[in-house]
Amino acid sequence: MGKGGDTFWDTAIYRRALQRWALSASEARTEKLSVLRKQRTRARLLRAHLDKLIHTADERLALPVVGSNSFPKPHNADWAWRPELWRGPLATPGISSVQNKSMLGDEVTLFHDCGRSEITLRQIRNARQEDLAPYGLRIDVFRFDGSFLSAVIDLPDEAVTGLKRTHILRVSSIIEMEKHIEIFVRLNVRHGPNTEQVVRELHMNDKDVEVEFDLAYSNLNEKRIEKVWIDFIFEGPEMNQVTLRDLTFSRRQRAQV
Repeated sequence: MGKGGDTFWDTAIYRRALQRWALSASEARTEKLSVLRKQRTRARLLRAHLDKLIHTADERLALPVVGSNSFPKPHNADWAWRPELWRGPLATPGISSVQNKSMLGDEVTLFHDCGRSEITLRQIRNARQEDLAPYGLRIDVFRFDGSFLSAVIDLPDEAVTGLKRTHILRVSSIIEMEKHIEIFVRLNVRHGPNTEQVVRELHMNDKDVEVEFDLAYSNLNEKRIEKVWIDFIFEGPEMNQVTLRDLTFSRRQRAQV
């Protein structure tokens, strides 16, 4: 069938093929073995192509659309961003027995000090109608013999450009977990030889949670900002599954008094 809409002949050929395979399936128990063997080979080849088509169609037609960068932003935001892991498929969608400083994609790094890692990272496809992000991040932790576990997201250069102490940085997320644990978000801003760090606890009263960092209360040297990154710190993660369905960032100028 062509790239456009089905023609009359396309439809006729499809219906004839469908009837033929339906008849073959109904007569399979009484068909000659030599004929059945050929039909099985052809059916398997056809099924491979059909399975590939169905898989691709399900992914493309499922909500939300791959590549979507749509999410609620403050009306006066001068920068907003959703990391690549939540926007589109990664070349490597998962890691098992995750070692310290392992990266999933180009922006997410997992840090821990376990002697033996029983941690997995996996990109999952969001298909719920309420999801705005096409993909999510799932962290499975089994036995945990370390003292810390954190997922670090490096913010792009656009987040650094023009960053001032008059800015408020918002981190918004949709988080699910098997059992409740404390999660902290730490803002890190490297300026010259120093790194400014501000920690906020996520209040997990709802799946949609956000924190804001008002840089007016920091000791930030605006002229020497080099890099910004965010840590998600998980307290007591053993035998738990945490899913970040969405993760977005935005910044806006604070109201001047």
